[in-house]
Amino acid sequence: MDAQTIIAKRIAQELRSGMLVNLGIGIPTMVANFVPDDVNVFFQSENGLIGTGPIPEQGMGHRLLTDAGGRPVTALPGACTFDSAISFGLIRGGHVDITVLGALQVDARGLLANWMIPGKMVPGMGGAMDLVTGAKRVIIAMQHTAKGKPKILNECTLPLTSERPVDLVVSELAVIGFPDGRATLLETGPGVTVEQVTAATEAKLAIADTISEMRL
Repeated sequence: MDAQTIIAKRIAQELRSGMLVNLGIGIPTMVANFVPDDVNVFFQSENGLIGTGPIPEQGMGHRLLTDAGGRPVTALPGACTFDSAISFGLIRGGHVDITVLGALQVDARGLLANWMIPGKMVPGMGGAMDLVTGAKRVIIAMQHTAKGKPKILNECTLPLTSERPVDLVVSELAVIGFPDGRATLLETGPGVTVEQVTAATEAKLAIADTISEMRL
């Protein structure tokens, strides 16, 4: 099982029926592929759609039906569309139960940097700041390292997305929470040891009393 699949499958276990869930670009979009059969959630795209369905088959996409990243999506029966003002009203009003976002860095307190690298052209922050601030729960889906370098740091070196810490980070190596503002190892990835997680993490991790392996 590749790293991205491990991450997406583990995050799908956090979903509960009736939730309104926003999925960011990249690994987060894969979460929709692994929702348990007995769980019925509503996926929201901040460009104005609730009821996002699977990626359409080749040639079956509609040019006006896309996710927030501009990629073709489908709409499930009962889906609804609306303008960006209503969409961000939902987000800023605290109606999104979970947002799943990618990350460039997360620090030891759970602060997130995910929208720009200085010196590189970026289109803007998009909905990231609103989602991190407004969603009831923020889950980060990211690979644990980039080019061999840790992405969970003592302090972020890139511009922060929000002053609000995230709730959970899921990588292929670990599940990390932030109770009392401290990065805490909760689970290890399949076949991964605690020592391997700490070696790949710059931030000093608190170790939960009971560490289990992800059940996928």
